[in-house]
Amino acid sequence: MARPRLFRRRYIPDENIELKDDIILDIKPGLIITSWNVLKPRRDISRGVSAYFIDKGVKVSKVFDNAGQLVYWYCDIIETHYNEQENTYTFNDLLIDVIIYPDGQVEVVDMDEFADAMEQGILNVGTIAHAMRATDNLLHTIYEGHFDEYTHYIDDMLQALQ
Repeated sequence: MARPRLFRRRYIPDENIELKDDIILDIKPGLIITSWNVLKPRRDISRGVSAYFIDKGVKVSKVFDNAGQLVYWYCDIIETHYNEQENTYTFNDLLIDVIIYPDGQVEVVDMDEFADAMEQGILNVGTIAHAMRATDNLLHTIYEGHFDEYTHYIDDMLQALQ
């Protein structure tokens, strides 16, 4: 079977971008691991490896700078749609993000965008509930010291590639 095509759908701004340059490193039920370079050049980050946990509604990315050093773990709250006929995955970015820095600091960001999308009726009640539950589950996992339940997939993949 041919490798699927991947898309990232954002609500703010409204866009749907094919992740045509992302490299699928592994794909199995409920999990897709990719490596990627930034879409637009940046000074702070250059590349990363992401694991899409489809059933958990989370994409976890290990993000590196130009020197190959870890900048942070970046977690997007997502909703995934698979089109079997076209063999495409569309990952809807639900705006809430969680960043874990190397020193262990945790930051939840873009809640204002999530609130804007709620107020503007961009997100339906089911999607809002999904986003809140996925964020809550992720934060509980982090605060209970079990974030490696997500990160080990990426670290194991990077180790295998060396």
